[in-house]
Amino acid sequence: MAITKAEFIVGAASLAQLPRDGLPEIALAGRSNVGKSSLLNRLTGRRSLARISKTPGKTRELNVYRLNDDLVVVDLPGYGFAKVPGELKRKWGALVESYLNERKVLAGIVHLVDARHPPTRDDVQMHEWIKHYRVAALIAATKADKIPRDRRAGSVKVIRDVLEPAPETEVLLFSSVTGDGADALWTWMRRVTRGG
Repeated sequence: MAITKAEFIVGAASLAQLPRDGLPEIALAGRSNVGKSSLLNRLTGRRSLARISKTPGKTRELNVYRLNDDLVVVDLPGYGFAKVPGELKRKWGALVESYLNERKVLAGIVHLVDARHPPTRDDVQMHEWIKHYRVAALIAATKADKIPRDRRAGSVKVIRDVLEPAPETEVLLFSSVTGDGADALWTWMRRVTRGG
């Protein structure tokens, strides 16, 4: 990995507040507390680039980060947290869906799911959106370090069976603790943002 520069740019509550510099974007999508912030911190080698909260539903905006001055990562609001009021959930859903539909510089999505459990109904809905809008995707099965090695292939199979991703969509085991999967994820991000 060669991330020499990483900085937080803006927390955008609407698409109008997103950068207009034309850099390619990778979005991070997943349930609340699935490990989006931890993944970004591990990937960039910065312990506190993205704020990590033990309180689910903390990310309520599109949090935008610039890497190496040539790539943007957008951390989408986490979904699936029951204690968030219904009206707020609807606003988040509308914001995320409009981002997927309208953001021309969106090159790909890293869809994070918890490797320890089968994908939830919310995970399935998120992946349906990804397929509907035909965005290049990689599924990152997080917290892989918490699963015994002999059960990891089974976890990947369950994720594939439930989400039914496009054939070209890779399911990658990832651990923010050990760094497993980080290099492969970075390689994928560079490939999709550089057009192959």
